[in-house]
Amino acid sequence: MNLHSLLQQRETEGRPIRVGLIGAGRFGTMYLAQARNIPGVHVVAIADINVARAQGAFELVGWPAEQMASTIEEAIAHRTTTIVPDSAQLFDADIDVIVEATGNPIVGIDHALKAIATGKHIIMVTVEADALAGPALARRAEEAGVVYSMAFGDQPALIMELVDWARSSGFDVVCAGKGAKYLPHYHEMNPDNVWDNWEFSKELTESGQLNPYMHTSFRDGTKAAIEMAAVANAAGLTPSDEGLTFTPGNIEEIATICRPSDVGGVLANGGSVDVMSSVTRDGEWIPFNTQEGVFVVVKATNDYVSGCFTEYPWHPDPTGQYAALYRPYHYVGLELNISIANAALLGVATGSPIGFHGDVVATAKKDLAAGEFLDGEGGYTVWGKLVSAETSVRERLLPVALAHHVELTHDVPKGRSVSWDDVIIDESLATALELRRETEALISVSA
Repeated sequence: MNLHSLLQQRETEGRPIRVGLIGAGRFGTMYLAQARNIPGVHVVAIADINVARAQGAFELVGWPAEQMASTIEEAIAHRTTTIVPDSAQLFDADIDVIVEATGNPIVGIDHALKAIATGKHIIMVTVEADALAGPALARRAEEAGVVYSMAFGDQPALIMELVDWARSSGFDVVCAGKGAKYLPHYHEMNPDNVWDNWEFSKELTESGQLNPYMHTSFRDGTKAAIEMAAVANAAGLTPSDEGLTFTPGNIEEIATICRPSDVGGVLANGGSVDVMSSVTRDGEWIPFNTQEGVFVVVKATNDYVSGCFTEYPWHPDPTGQYAALYRPYHYVGLELNISIANAALLGVATGSPIGFHGDVVATAKKDLAAGEFLDGEGGYTVWGKLVSAETSVRERLLPVALAHHVELTHDVPKGRSVSWDDVIIDESLATALELRRETEALISVSA
C-alpha cells in the first residue's frame, strides 16, 4: 500500500499520527496550511515562545477557531490543536512525531535529544543542527529505536530521494546538488547590504517582515553549504575542500558541469556534492536555470546504458557517459507530511546521516582582529564554507553553527577559516559540544 492508503487506514481506525510542531515560522505555517486536508494526521500542538506568532500562523491558514483547545490533554481527547509556550510539554505528551522547526541549531539539538529520550520520531527541519551534529543524533536515534529524519520539502531530503532512486536503479552517484543564485561578492555580504542582492521591493524590505540575517545566509553561501553538508552526510558523499563551485549553467548542462574535472567537469572528485548558479558571473539570469530545483548526476554502467542516456531526454553530457535527473521545484512545508508519514508508518527516514563526510566551517568575510566577536550565520564576520569532514577535523576548523558570540584570540585574515584554537568557546553549550564531539569522533572510528 502507498502512504496515502496507510494514512486513510489510520483515519478509519481512529488512530491518527499525533504530531507536535516546535516553531511557528514559515515552514511550520506551510505545514499547517496542509495538515487539515491530510487523513490520519492530528497536529496536537505547536510550541513557540512567541505565542502571538503561533496564533497568527493559525489565522493565516484559516484554521477554525472551534478546532483550538486550551491544553494538550484536551487537544488529544477531542482531536483539536493547542498552542504552548514551552516545548517541554510536547515531550511529556502522547505524541508520535516531533517536528523541530526553530531554525536554531543549539536548541534543535536539545529538542532532538528530548524527542529521542521520550521515544518520539524527530523530523529535523533545522538543517543547521543536522550539519553540526546530525551524525551523532542519527546514531542515538537508531539506538533508541526511533527515526531521525530530514524534512521532505526542503531540498536536502528531495535530493536524497533522487540519490535513493539512482542507487536503487543500479547507478553510482557522481554528484548530488541544487541550484541557487550566486555571485562571487556574495561571500562578503552582510545584513547592511543584503537587500542590494535580492529582488524584493523597497516597500517589502522596509516593512520589517524579512529577516536580514536569514536572507544574508541564503545568499552568502552559508545556507547552501549547510544543506549540501547534510546531503553529503546522508549520502556518504565527499565534498571538495575548496567549497561549492556555484558554476553557472542551465538544466541541460547539469551533467556536463557536475562531473569530475578529469573528464571536463568541475568536481575535484566523483561522489561529491555541488551547487550550480542560476545567473552568469555578470549577474544575468540563465534561461532554464536550476534556481529552485535539485538534481543527481549518474554515470552509465556500460555502453548500452550510455546509449539509453542519449535516446531519452535525460540531459546527458557530450560523451553520453553522464546523465542528470532533475526535479524543478521544492514545496517546503507543504510537502512535510511525506517525512512524518514515512517515519510513523514505515519507520524510515526521508534522508538521515550515515556518517560524517561534510562540514560547514566559519570563514572570515573580512580581516578579523583578536578581541572581536564572531556573529555567526548570516552576520557581518563569517560565512559558512563546505569542506570535507576529514579536513575539518584534522585542521580543527570551527563549525559555523558554533561561531555565534564567540571571541577571537587571534587575528584571522579575510578568506581564512577559523579554527577552534582561534576562539574562546562558550562551555555553557555543553550539550551541543558533546554531540559535536561525538560527530567528530566518527572520523577516527571510520579511518
